[in-house]
Amino acid sequence: MPIPFRWFRRKTAAVPATLAAVLALAGGTGLALADSATGEVRAAALASTAASSGIAPALPCSGIAALDLAAAVPGVPFEVSSATELAAGSNTLGNWAACYVKGVIAPQIHFELRLPESGWQSNYLQVGCGGLCGNVSTGSAPASSGCVPLTTGAFAVASSDEGHSQGGGLFSTDPTLRADFGYKSDHQLAQAAKTIIEKYYGQAAAHSYFDGCSQGGHQALTEAQRYPDDFDGIIAGAPANNFTALNTFSHAWTAQSVFLDGGPATLTTADLAPLHEAVLKGCAATDGIIADPLGCTWDPAALSCRAGHTSTPADFCLTADQVTTLHRIYSGPTDKHGKLLYPGYQLRGSELNWAGVIVPSTATGTTGDINFVRETLRYQVFDSPQPTLTYRDIEFTEAYYKKIVRPNEGMYDATDPDLKAFKAAGGKLILWHGLGDQHIPAVGTMAYYKAVQKAMGSAAATESFARLFLLPGVAHCGGGQGPSDFDALTAVVDWVTKGDAPDSLMTTSTDGAGKVTATRPVYPFPYVAENTTGGPADEAGSYTPVTSTAEAGLTLNWLGSFRSGYETVGNWVNGKWLVTRGKA
Repeated sequence: MPIPFRWFRRKTAAVPATLAAVLALAGGTGLALADSATGEVRAAALASTAASSGIAPALPCSGIAALDLAAAVPGVPFEVSSATELAAGSNTLGNWAACYVKGVIAPQIHFELRLPESGWQSNYLQVGCGGLCGNVSTGSAPASSGCVPLTTGAFAVASSDEGHSQGGGLFSTDPTLRADFGYKSDHQLAQAAKTIIEKYYGQAAAHSYFDGCSQGGHQALTEAQRYPDDFDGIIAGAPANNFTALNTFSHAWTAQSVFLDGGPATLTTADLAPLHEAVLKGCAATDGIIADPLGCTWDPAALSCRAGHTSTPADFCLTADQVTTLHRIYSGPTDKHGKLLYPGYQLRGSELNWAGVIVPSTATGTTGDINFVRETLRYQVFDSPQPTLTYRDIEFTEAYYKKIVRPNEGMYDATDPDLKAFKAAGGKLILWHGLGDQHIPAVGTMAYYKAVQKAMGSAAATESFARLFLLPGVAHCGGGQGPSDFDALTAVVDWVTKGDAPDSLMTTSTDGAGKVTATRPVYPFPYVAENTTGGPADEAGSYTPVTSTAEAGLTLNWLGSFRSGYETVGNWVNGKWLVTRGKA
């Protein structure tokens, strides 16, 4: 059923304008707000309760290393290499002591698992990685800042390196390692970790969750699409789910746009601040953040330099080449017929976040986009290494799209919008994306969500188990100009265990001392938070939800919809989806 607006207004109006709001704690409804004093008292009470009521281990930590687990999971050979005590003071997840387990899943998927020694509430959390992975980190969860159950040891937490220790794409020249990275490793880790958890505590985890951003968001959607029974709740942030087209066409397009005709960069980091100010003005953003950037169509040509005039800091203007660059960046990679080769583009208001990624510091410098394309193009999309290829070799044609994207969709991409199996299994999905994301355009996630709505039959059918939250001004997986701290883990846990669907998420900004400096609600797509009260821009109570007509009406002319029946996302080739569920 439609999201009840009365709930929105009641919650936001209840926030005292003078109080620094903080994220809701476990046991609340949705993500209700609390003042700092109340929040501290409740956090302490929850920590005490968790420690006293948790499930105790059934064997000592050292006993895990002595277990013979080689045949514990059919088809997933793995072993534990070490199991050691991790003191509470050394645990970056929170003040809880853990049994710190390290292991390997064949052939070389390295994983870590932190098992609370007290306070465990029968929960398992698997955490994704970033970039091309290549390292193991269970030390943080991207969308779970302030989640009290996580910081008090209610969750066992695991993560892996996705089968390789290299930061670049060279590992993909091996077919087995390519598959482990593409889709297998997280399913296998879930099976191995759950087995270890059951051995350690003498009982299985009651609920399992996944939290990841960027590549971690790709992992999250891969799990929902291919292995719908692995997790009860999934958080997918800024997902790189359209992996192949993103790391070829999207990044190469921005690189070729900035380095027009292979020459020096038309824009450098010095241009970004005055450009951003002009965009804010052009989009009528009064508080430094564009709440609905998809609805802003400000034209860079409005800043064109007058004949004979040179841009200065005091009188900033754009050359003809700079205008061309910006038009291309804001429109996305297209072929000569205007069809997108990736379902997304940079949104107005994201400019400050482009430094080093889209725009170099000097005209002859390099960018992150150039490096991303190089690794993917050379080692990941062809049957054999192509060590000389660069972003300049990408051709923006339908033929080239079919050459490098089509053969890899079933390996790397997580774009199947049919989540009926995940819904039927009782799964709940929270998607989120920063609207100022400089690495992965948020439009692609909007496009995917709209495809899910169509595949599920309606917006209401989708909202019953999956919701998308877009964070204004927020860069890739956090940071940027808007409030970017929030607790989606509590939200998805409440949804799974209580049936409380999240009608909003509360985002916050903090200063260096940890003091909350701004709060802002974020509502499910296609609603945006608008300051309808005239109250302070940094206080959540000033905002109410308003439908974004631009988001609600989003359509994309994208080659990825080829024979899929969806305007936005498709892996449909030769009459079938290139996804096989339930098989490793």
